[in-house]
Amino acid sequence: MSDVTTTDLYEVTMAMSYLREDMRAPATFSLFVRDLPPGRGFLVAAGLESALDFLSRFRVERDDVERFADALHRPVPDLEPLLGLSFEGEVRAVPEGHVVFAGEPLLEVTAPLPQAQLVETYLLNQLCHQTAAASKAARCVLAADGRAVVDFSLRRTHGPWAGLQAARLGAVVGFAGTSNVAAATSLDIPASGTMAHSYIEAFPSEEAAFRAFARCHPGPVTFLVDTYDTQEGVRIAARVLTGLGLGPGCAIRLDSGDLDALSRRSRALLDAAGLTDVRIVASGGLDEYGVDRLVRAGAPIDVYAVGTKVGVAADAPYLEAAYKLVEYDDRPVMKLSSAKVTAPGRKQVFRRPGRPDVIALADEEPVDSAQPLLRTVMRGGRRTGAPDHWLDARNRFREDLADLPDSARRIDSPEPVRPVRSEALDHLTASVRADIEVRRCPEHRTAPSDVAGPHSASLSVCGH
Repeated sequence: MSDVTTTDLYEVTMAMSYLREDMRAPATFSLFVRDLPPGRGFLVAAGLESALDFLSRFRVERDDVERFADALHRPVPDLEPLLGLSFEGEVRAVPEGHVVFAGEPLLEVTAPLPQAQLVETYLLNQLCHQTAAASKAARCVLAADGRAVVDFSLRRTHGPWAGLQAARLGAVVGFAGTSNVAAATSLDIPASGTMAHSYIEAFPSEEAAFRAFARCHPGPVTFLVDTYDTQEGVRIAARVLTGLGLGPGCAIRLDSGDLDALSRRSRALLDAAGLTDVRIVASGGLDEYGVDRLVRAGAPIDVYAVGTKVGVAADAPYLEAAYKLVEYDDRPVMKLSSAKVTAPGRKQVFRRPGRPDVIALADEEPVDSAQPLLRTVMRGGRRTGAPDHWLDARNRFREDLADLPDSARRIDSPEPVRPVRSEALDHLTASVRADIEVRRCPEHRTAPSDVAGPHSASLSVCGH
């Protein structure tokens, strides 16, 4: 199936109408998250690279037109005005890995209106899923407090492509590896894996299983010790490791039960056997909340393997994100719907060390040492530079995380940082609002003192 037809039907119907009305002037759409999900003090920008891949190859071909016609139950010639349409616009975006907050544009597209409209659904799909997953993974890294975190999510993610993205996003925020072979080999992420309980069960005893595994994989090895009795499994693993002369780099894995108590008993058994260098890996339904509890309790766990809950961002699996028109044909526009008011105009976000970000207009100059977050990453439908590597995104994340207030980094009840808006953006918002009110109700004229500003949520004109 073509990426072009991976869209909502109304994108197609609107684009057809725009073309019929010859509405091809440049339009700017802003993609942003309205509010952070509960339990989030920040988000990690992600999904831009796959979005740019999509835009760079976007072109409506004959097969796409035929599929659109079929979906609309219309003759193919009716849809032919879309044939050959490609993305030729500009993209300004926050590079992946940056910490971002509610209301800040993650991405702004400026392109002829039909093009900018047709790409909406795919862009939201990519940035929403990946930003949600990256933000969840980032909190696991915070909870682990310097201990290694590994991605085990592939078998439970919503499809193989989502699993690949989850592995990459884990690497972006500092995971030490992934069990996903495709991600490890294609993205150069360290591969990590052990064995399943079925492996142990296939042998007559745990010792036979451990010895067979070590014969096939001479080391370092990780033995899964909780198939039957965890403490006995640790004793057997210690005996096998000692007998084979293995130790440094090897590990045991705990996958169920009271991980705090079991890790303490396991550490004591390993240390008593002289295997102080053998690490303990914990897995089994963990996310940042479970990791945080174990770390705070002082559990002697060296590596946390996180899977299902992280790969699907279980406690916050979606973002209240929007892709809204903010300018058309050099005319700033805005939406006035209650609780969904948007701010007009192309924008920039300025980051100020130790102070809240400023959401400003794109042509404003930064103040003091503020740095602009949105960069021009595509011009004329082509990337302005080479594709970003996840290691570059990781470096951005580490820098931003270091500047994040402790209150926003908390695992329980974090306090989000709230950006402020520039005076110029507030002034434009008030001006556009007043103009819309006048155009909606020509008999109504707003006196200068009546322009209340950008934050009023409803209108009181024309009987509404």
